This record gives sequence, structure tokens and C-alpha cells, in this order.
Amino acid sequence: MSAALAGLLALAALLLGREAPGGLRDGGPVQAATPPPVAKPLWPGLATAPPPVAAAAATPQAPPQPIPDLTVPGHDLTTVDVRTLLAKDPALTADEQRALDSCAGCEVRAPEFRDLTGDGRPELVTAVVTPGPVVLHVYTLAGDRVLPILRVRVQSGFSAETVDSDLWLREPTSTTTQTRTHYHWDGTSLAPLEQKVDGIGLLPHTEPAGDPPYGAVPQPVRPTPKAPGAVVTATPSPVKPAAPAVSPEAKR
Repeated sequence: MSAALAGLLALAALLLGREAPGGLRDGGPVQAATPPPVAKPLWPGLATAPPPVAAAAATPQAPPQPIPDLTVPGHDLTTVDVRTLLAKDPALTADEQRALDSCAGCEVRAPEFRDLTGDGRPELVTAVVTPGPVVLHVYTLAGDRVLPILRVRVQSGFSAETVDSDLWLREPTSTTTQTRTHYHWDGTSLAPLEQKVDGIGLLPHTEPAGDPPYGAVPQPVRPTPKAPGAVVTATPSPVKPAAPAVSPEAKR
């Protein structure tokens, strides 16, 4: 009887311990959710540089006027003398005019010819280096007349390239960034399409001179050459102790 009673008690305990379908179960205390880390700026009161944005649409301007007193027979822009062309451009500044006279630190870049209007004919690209800024010029042909379609000041360390019929200018903004400006033909002139600021990496870091790190093999020290006629003090070399003399054995 005791065995049967023990079995019934065990069965009852098993039935009571089972959860009903769809019932709730206590899984213990709920852990609090940890919010993601939030950036906390240092010195938030200081002004920061705005992020680069696409250049706004250029304000409509009057169509460029032909360079006065200059025609191009044969409709070949590559035959035009670049200094003659620049000298007749009324938009040139006084500094650029002095650069044409070969002032100190001045230069007129040799012309490059690239199709920047998409018509299959090359435009003339040149730059005038002055003691101040560098001025980049782009000219195109309209019949036998020369039209200026871009004049822009750039930093002295600038570089330029063409991608298809578009012009890209790169200027060093700082030691770690550069500005890229994209120019595109709009049917009248080369207009800025967008501008970006890119990182170019940090300058190489040089460690200050100090003690060599632990385990480093020291470099051999070379003797310093002496000036002619200098007296060199001889450094005595360590002398090994002489071996004791063996006295001859006395004759008996």
C-alpha cells in the first residue's frame, strides 16, 4: 500500500509541475536594455567646418564675348600663340600681365588641348602663375573667334585632369585634405557641377631621438675624422700581466 501511495504522490507532483499549453513562465528578472553609445564631442562650443556639399547651381551669366582683335584662320585653336591670346584677353589682371613679361616667380603654362565641350574639337587650357594665385584659363573656338569659357583662381599646388569632356581641379586645402571641383560644359561655359573635400592622409610622423628600444642592436660607431695637423692623443691599451719568469734550477 505504501508503494502504491508513493507512486500516486510522484504522479501528482509530475502533473502539477507541468505547464499548461499557452501558459506563462517566470524566466527571472529582465535585464535592462543597454542603449547604443552616443558620440560626445569635445569642446562643443568651438566652431567646426561645415561638411562639403554639392556646389549650388551657378547664377546665369551673360555669354562670353570673343577675345578682341584676334581671329584664327583655319579654325585651328592649336595654332594660336598662347601669350598673344592672353595679352589680348581683357579679363587678365595686372599680376597676370606682369607674368607675361617674365617676372620673378611667374610662369605661363604650356597650353594643353582637350575636348571639354563634347563637339570633338579641342579647347585650349593654360594657367598663369603669379606671385599670388594661379589663374587657369580655358578657351574655345566659335567660328574663327576665340571665346573664354572658364577663368578661375586656384592654389599654387593645384593639379588638373579631364574625365571624358569634364574638367576636375584638385587643390590642397590643408596638410590632410584636398578640394576637388568638377566643371561641366553647360552650353555656354564650363560651370562648376560639384565640389568635394577628400582626405589625403596624415604627414609621416617622426619619432624624437632618444634611447634605443630594449633589445635593439646598436649601430657601430665610426671614428670621427681628425682635422689635418691635429694632435691625436694615444690611448694606452691594457697590458696583460707578464708571465712569471722560471728561475733555472740550481745545480747540485
